[in-house]
Amino acid sequence: MIIGAGFGGLAAARGLRRLDAQVTIIDRQNHHLFQPLLYQVATAGLSPAEIAAPIRAIVRRYRNTRVLLDTVTGVDSATRTIALESGTTLDYDALIIATGATHSYFGQDHWAEFAPGIKTIDDAIQVRARILVAMERAETERQQMPETRDQQLTFVVIGGGPTGVEMAGAIAELTRHAADMDFRYISRQCIRVMLVEAGPRLLGAFPEELSAEALIALEQLGVEVRLNGRVTDIAADAVMVGDERVAAAAIIWGAGVQASPAAKWLGVEADRAGRVIVASDMQVADRPGVYVIGDTASVADKDGRPVPGVAPAAKQQGEHVARVIAASVKGTKHPGPFAYKSYGNLATIGRRRAVADFGWTRLSGWPAWFVWSTAHIFYLTDFRSRLIVGAQWIWSYVTFDRGARLITGISAAKMPHAVWSERQPK
Repeated sequence: MIIGAGFGGLAAARGLRRLDAQVTIIDRQNHHLFQPLLYQVATAGLSPAEIAAPIRAIVRRYRNTRVLLDTVTGVDSATRTIALESGTTLDYDALIIATGATHSYFGQDHWAEFAPGIKTIDDAIQVRARILVAMERAETERQQMPETRDQQLTFVVIGGGPTGVEMAGAIAELTRHAADMDFRYISRQCIRVMLVEAGPRLLGAFPEELSAEALIALEQLGVEVRLNGRVTDIAADAVMVGDERVAAAAIIWGAGVQASPAAKWLGVEADRAGRVIVASDMQVADRPGVYVIGDTASVADKDGRPVPGVAPAAKQQGEHVARVIAASVKGTKHPGPFAYKSYGNLATIGRRRAVADFGWTRLSGWPAWFVWSTAHIFYLTDFRSRLIVGAQWIWSYVTFDRGARLITGISAAKMPHAVWSERQPK
């Protein structure tokens, strides 16, 4: 049984595809999503179908694999059964939990209504609608509601990690180029994009020199960066940064993650982020046949450092667990402990702007952006998506045009995050 069809779950299924065993994938969605590019959907750079693919289409050639669209509600490791929301109970011999992570609001869960994060396609479409509707309202109500114009053109991103940095840079590019090309009464000088980071620098996992490069790149895009900025409250139309109230049309959360409830299902020890602490082969202690991988697992590499929650790590863990299970089924030698191979850290800030740390060398600017683009296209699931995304990026690079600027999935009249006027323009 594999719970979750993310990078880790699909890598495990691929590794088990020739094994003489029945493999079952369970997921709440019918598609695999390339989460690292979700922010591009949220900022109209890509359409959802370009970064997602149906799970059944991905595994259709795996003759021993079936897919169930359902939600897991519990795991009983004593009886080796899984409870599903549909009421079904399934037996397993080996269980791989690859359920990923969600947003962490550090005990302020009510902020989620006003400051959504981006983990699903629905999240990205909602954020895209908020950004685009704000600009439309600012253009339409420029005379009737001048007192709300600044709010309608203010966008706040919370969190200075890769997600926040990428999101802030993409919002700045989207809004400023849209103002230049498509709007008549909005200029780029009217738009305010703010990135708030609680720590002393951006991209804390990167070397300081690359953090400084990222800061410079964001400022060149016009992003207002607030370091050591503590968010004390978030409301429907504003965020409190320290004692300052910043009225905003859209607030996006990228400051923290919380693992799925796998530890509660299993009744085992978890770290501060809720990740299950696993052994060196990704197996859960005192839970025979149960493996946890990806963002749901807490494991150290050979040097004792925590394995990061990134797509390459999840894929490597899925492949390793598949080898462990295959060895158990075939009665062959155990493959040994999991060894994470790092391919470096990458973060993009915008068009021709990125930073990359490979340990042995560091890149910034256009070379880092080229490496980032190539790596992300490579990790897309199918060849068609690679072609489409590559072509779309080349087109956007040449023309500055973002073709996915569609307001869908949310009614402009019911935007929960800003107070809009009900007056009609004269």
